[in-house]
Amino acid sequence: MDNLFNRKYTIQGLFIVIGLILLGTLFYIQVATDKYFISAESNVLRKIYTFPARGVIFDRNEKPLAQNEAVYDLMVIPNQVKKFDTAALCRIIDIDMDRFKRNFNKATAQSRYQPSIFERQLSIQVYATLSEQLSRFPGFFVQSRTIRHYPDSVAAHFLGYIKEVSPLDIQNSEGYYRSGDYIGKSGVEKSYETLLRGERGVVNMLYDARNVPKGSYAEGRFDTAAVSGDRLISSLDLKLQKLGEELMRNKVGSIVAIEPASGEILAFVSSPSYDPNLMVGRNQGNNYMELLKNPNRVFNIRPIQGYYSPGSSFKPLDALLGLQEGVIDPNTTFNCPGYFKVGGHTVKCEHVDGNIALRRGLARSCNTYACYVFQQLITQRKYPNQRVAYDAWQKKVKKFGLGEKLGIDLPSERNGRLYDASYYSGKYSKYWNYGTVISLAIGQGEMDATPLQMANIMAIIANRGYYIKPHLVKAIGKNRVIKKEYVKKNYVDVEARHFEPVIDGMQDAVNAPWGTAIQSRIDGILMCGKTGTVQNPRGKNHSVFIGFAPRDNPKIAIAVIVENAGYGSTYAAPIASYIAEQYLRGQLPKNKLAQVEWMKKQVILPEPPKSKVKPKTKDKDSVTTVSPPPTQVTPNNTTTSTPIPPLK
Repeated sequence: MDNLFNRKYTIQGLFIVIGLILLGTLFYIQVATDKYFISAESNVLRKIYTFPARGVIFDRNEKPLAQNEAVYDLMVIPNQVKKFDTAALCRIIDIDMDRFKRNFNKATAQSRYQPSIFERQLSIQVYATLSEQLSRFPGFFVQSRTIRHYPDSVAAHFLGYIKEVSPLDIQNSEGYYRSGDYIGKSGVEKSYETLLRGERGVVNMLYDARNVPKGSYAEGRFDTAAVSGDRLISSLDLKLQKLGEELMRNKVGSIVAIEPASGEILAFVSSPSYDPNLMVGRNQGNNYMELLKNPNRVFNIRPIQGYYSPGSSFKPLDALLGLQEGVIDPNTTFNCPGYFKVGGHTVKCEHVDGNIALRRGLARSCNTYACYVFQQLITQRKYPNQRVAYDAWQKKVKKFGLGEKLGIDLPSERNGRLYDASYYSGKYSKYWNYGTVISLAIGQGEMDATPLQMANIMAIIANRGYYIKPHLVKAIGKNRVIKKEYVKKNYVDVEARHFEPVIDGMQDAVNAPWGTAIQSRIDGILMCGKTGTVQNPRGKNHSVFIGFAPRDNPKIAIAVIVENAGYGSTYAAPIASYIAEQYLRGQLPKNKLAQVEWMKKQVILPEPPKSKVKPKTKDKDSVTTVSPPPTQVTPNNTTTSTPIPPLK
């Protein structure tokens, strides 16, 4: 009997324990944790990703170049879509039924159970109308994001553009990007993408059965906030950039201006350019295709991708090497009869200068003098043969940044072109000599440089022997961080004392009556420079000017290239002077404003490709011509052709 009694209480105790366990579990599920609630209610709980604002990009004076504005993406979860008035939705978001079907089929193919972008970048006005009627469209909801806005519509090639990620972008992002995200595709937007993009956030949003959002679940305890991208302070001067783009309007070419002491790029002009706002919004794809139709290659970033023979602007560099090697001194004289002959090659000179030394040779841009310097460098007896001497010369030239990338903080920079001796041995056999490549003496032949490289050579001369790697971003984030590589001095192994006689010649090129670059002269500021008229096998020669100012404690080094514009003194030199004076003085004097406006209006474009079909009639109004520049009397009473109207 006692055993039966004990067994009864044992069984009752067991039931009590089991009951307590069940009650405890129920309490845990309903009160202590919401894990099971979330699982059960997942049909009305959605993860809404909050996209961070991209970092704002400023000019050097902290004026905004790239800002953000709000837009809204219409999202869809295909499995949750029920019958609704599709025509009404199409009217609200301004699409036709064909586009509705394409968008829905694309979203369904991507995932029936996960949200996908149905229509991107709706305006705030469309969003306001849609949000009032969203309950009519089950399975649809709105997700906010920001897109770029460029208040001054300048510096498109520097800024670049952003675009929806590709499958390859997603694959290479280590899980960061999802379909529908955006990524920098060119310019600073690409090279500083990881800093500009910020960190995405998540909101766990509750929706009721009518598709109306009821707020963040659990008062936002499980949400994470988006973190905005870092701000970038660029080195560009907004006023200078605007002026450069206006001067290069309806022209093809480039302007690069550098602050020699820091390597900061002050102006980065590639022409033709475009309004960067065209690469934003729902019409981005159509605008991109229209810009591609421009025969002058709008998306070519000429400051770092354009290849140009340096021409006469190379002569100061070769003179520096001659001085460093000791094959000439400032007083070494050569005779210029108007040409230089070696073997079967003849290099013509624009003048018959007679006996000429370094300073006047640079000021007059004497080809004969430059050829003699090159000859002396390549025929030095310390080398076993001229091929070895040439390789030594080529390595010295490369230290100035020619023939290899400078490492600017933009993607797609090109090397330039400067071959070593093995290239010529393969082309001409091993018996070639300096006469075979004599065109290199005057910056022609098989030598090409980018405008950035040309401007950097001027920065080297301005600094008397070194350069800071050119860069476009001077400070990153709130702490204004700067990369270490952009403060390091890179020396070219030419003694500082050799720069003064070369600078003397460049000073005279601008300021002496016999100089070739007098159109870049600035009253009260000692500009040093060099013009170049670069041969162009596909049309009229290119106009080139390189220089820096002022001579002592230089603040700006510049390279200007205007394609198909003829002599360097005609267009490139005056454009360079306007840029330099604007930067150094903060404004242009009133007596130059008419000249500047005249330059802005000039149309200098390559001739369009000839049509194979002969036109039946000739429309005289369809022909664009460039009026010859007015004639101006220079201070030494000689008459020159110049694009500058007389001073008032």
